[in-house]
Amino acid sequence: MRKTTKKIIFYIVLAILVGVFAYSAYRLGSYILESVLTKGDYSDLSDMHGGHTAPRPSITQPPATTPPEQTGPGVIETTPVPTTPAPEFVTISHPNTGEEMKVLPEFEELFLKNPDTVGWIAIPGTVIDYPVVQSPKNPDYYLHRDFNKKYNLHGCIYAREQCDVDAPSDNITIYGHRMQDGSMFAQLINYTKESFYENNRYIYFDTLTERHTYEIFAVFKTTATLGEGFQYHLFVDAKGEAEFNSFVKTCKRESFYDTGITPQYGDKLITLSTCEYSQENGRLVIVAVRVA
Repeated sequence: MRKTTKKIIFYIVLAILVGVFAYSAYRLGSYILESVLTKGDYSDLSDMHGGHTAPRPSITQPPATTPPEQTGPGVIETTPVPTTPAPEFVTISHPNTGEEMKVLPEFEELFLKNPDTVGWIAIPGTVIDYPVVQSPKNPDYYLHRDFNKKYNLHGCIYAREQCDVDAPSDNITIYGHRMQDGSMFAQLINYTKESFYENNRYIYFDTLTERHTYEIFAVFKTTATLGEGFQYHLFVDAKGEAEFNSFVKTCKRESFYDTGITPQYGDKLITLSTCEYSQENGRLVIVAVRVA
C-alpha cells in the first residue's frame, strides 16, 4: 500500500512538472513568435514612413556652446543643429470625420491606417524607430495593443493623454515597454552610461506637420509608486517660469551625469519613460530639449 501511494504521488508530481514545463514552453514560444511578427509589422510601418520622409541633417559632433559670460553665470546654451528644408504637405480626409487636413507626406499612409497616429520617434544609434500614437479618451489603451489595435505584449510607443503633441505642450511624455527582445524602449537603458550618451545624444521626434530634433539633457531613474519618487509625467505645461525651472532643476539633480545643458523657459521638452528593474515599480527616464 505504501509503494502504491508513493507511485501515485510520484506520477502526480511528474504530471504537474510536465504541465508546468509545457505551459512555460508554450508561453516562451508564443513570446518568440509575437516578437518576430511584431518586428515584421514595425518594419513594414518603418518602410511606409521612411519611403516618404525627407533626409535628416547629419549629426556627427556635439553642438557648439556659447561662452557662459554671454548668457549669464553657469548657463550653457546649445547651438541648434541644421534644420531640414521647409516641409511640403499632402491633403487627406480624416478617416473618422471626413475633415480635410494637411500632413507631412510620410504620415499619409500611417494616419489613414490608424488615426491615433500623432508622430514618429527615432534615435540614431539605437533600434528605436517607431510611430507614436495617442488615445486621449482612453489612457494606456496602447499599453498592450499594437498599431492595428490588436492585443500585443509589446504594445505601442504612445504619448501621455494630457499632452498636446501639436501645440505643443511644454513637455510631452512618451511611454514604451522595455522588451526582453531589445525592441521598443529597451535600449534606453544604455543611456545610464555617459559614454553612450556622448555618442547618441539626439532624438528625432516628428509630429504630423513638423520635423524636430531634440538633445538629451538628463537621464535618471525613479519609482512610479504612488506618493514616492519624482512625478515627472505630471509636468505638461508650466504655470510660469518658476515651475519650468523647478522641473528642469530636478531632472538635472536626479541625472546619472551632468550633460552641461540647461533648458530655458520657453523651450520645448520631451520625456521618454520605460521600466527600470533595480527598484520596485522603477522607471528609467530620458528628458530632451528641442534644438531644431
